[in-house]
Amino acid sequence: MQFGGTVLYVDEVSAVVDFYRRAFGLELRFFDEALGFAEFETGGSTLAVAAHSLGEMLMPGGYSRPADGRPSGVEIAFLTGDVPASFANAIAEGATPITAPRRMPWGLQVAYVRAPEGTIIGFSEPPPKS
Repeated sequence: MQFGGTVLYVDEVSAVVDFYRRAFGLELRFFDEALGFAEFETGGSTLAVAAHSLGEMLMPGGYSRPADGRPSGVEIAFLTGDVPASFANAIAEGATPITAPRRMPWGLQVAYVRAPEGTIIGFSEPPPKS
């Protein structure tokens, strides 16, 4: 088995797509506005955005929005050679800071923001090559 990707279920697909394109420079691989589904080109596993209505259609009786409109307990993570710049750019594009860049005991610099739709986004330096 191979991990395929992550899907963020949101209220406004177009707005979320716009934020991720501006804040992280991600290019669209696929976008069906009528369906409410988009996939980004990440160079690896898929990062997709889908409308809550699509989740309801795909999983009838099994899909439910998070309570009180709160985001799900999910973090998506980006590896970057410049954590402070990535953190600052995400905030400039509309994210809310959670934890400013800091050096962790294992040596890597990390930071966290919350995207406008509520997703937690982590930034980390790539781990050293073995």
